[in-house]
Amino acid sequence: MKIVVLAGGRSTERNVSLSSGTKISNALRSKGHRVALVDLFLGQELAGDTDVDDLFTTEPGDDSKLNISDEILNDDKINALRPDHGAKGLFGPNVLTICQAADIVYLGLHGEDGENGKVQAVLDLFNIHYTGSDTLASGLAMNKKYSKEIFIQNHIPTAAYIATKTSQVTAEQIPFGFPVVVKPASGGSSVGTHIVPTADQLQAALADALSFDEEALIEEYIKGREFSIALLDGAALPAVEIVVKKGWYDFEHKFQANDDTQLISPPDIDDQLHQEMQALALQAFNALGMQNYGRVDFLVREGQPYAIEANSLPGMTPLSLIPQEARAAGIEYADLCERIIESKVRFYQKQQA
Repeated sequence: MKIVVLAGGRSTERNVSLSSGTKISNALRSKGHRVALVDLFLGQELAGDTDVDDLFTTEPGDDSKLNISDEILNDDKINALRPDHGAKGLFGPNVLTICQAADIVYLGLHGEDGENGKVQAVLDLFNIHYTGSDTLASGLAMNKKYSKEIFIQNHIPTAAYIATKTSQVTAEQIPFGFPVVVKPASGGSSVGTHIVPTADQLQAALADALSFDEEALIEEYIKGREFSIALLDGAALPAVEIVVKKGWYDFEHKFQANDDTQLISPPDIDDQLHQEMQALALQAFNALGMQNYGRVDFLVREGQPYAIEANSLPGMTPLSLIPQEARAAGIEYADLCERIIESKVRFYQKQQA
């Protein structure tokens, strides 16, 4: 197949996306597919005699972007990467032209404009097929307030929360005790997320979260074991347990090699609890209207699992969770990438039948 892997973009998770995109591209090339890795924001300049078809290759690409910097990029830094500095357009030169030349686009995007449905809407308007969920489901999963309300309506246990658009919140306005978790309503990779132990640190944490989004959540802190469950083509994969010896599973622990983080799959848990989490993950996936594949994260306190959030485009970096879960089910990385594409191709075929 001819496949575009779309990565990069202009979110705070740009560097994570470039790592995912690089690894996905090389994995698909190893399976014999012709792949073009395209940066959504930077695009690809085409000289007058350049044939778009020549951009698709089976040759392995540069893997230098697999390592992820811990720098959180802001708009100014990202804009400066493009020759037309300060340009506001999300799609760089010739991105749509190259995507239209492919059989399908593998979305290796992460963060706001990659996962909130905007890119998916544009691709839909141009009748370009892509992996992952559609516009509506992507937007719902990306916004933690909306997804939590859907969890609540569907009787899926989740942490109590309140939402705010101001940092001026007092302890008396919160219907649960400290510590609490503060996070941007739309975001990922724990950027702007804080575990706040006392009320005197609340407003500073909210100010930081609101620097990444116009709304923030204050969430009940659930102290317990942390798990993640991937969904692929209508089935739940074995859970991964995330064990962090020092601190918590923040950006650094997720994407920087370290001795503090251990991913255990399948985890040492009771079969009944494992099956309950898998069932809840599939229920959450379906309640949000997600398709193809995704991931639902859980915290378990005293035997009770709480769905924390859903991810419609899970990371595919060397340290990401979904490849670990797939491996526990006997699916290696390149096969996982190929199965994601095959699953979405079947989805489109059913739509057209």
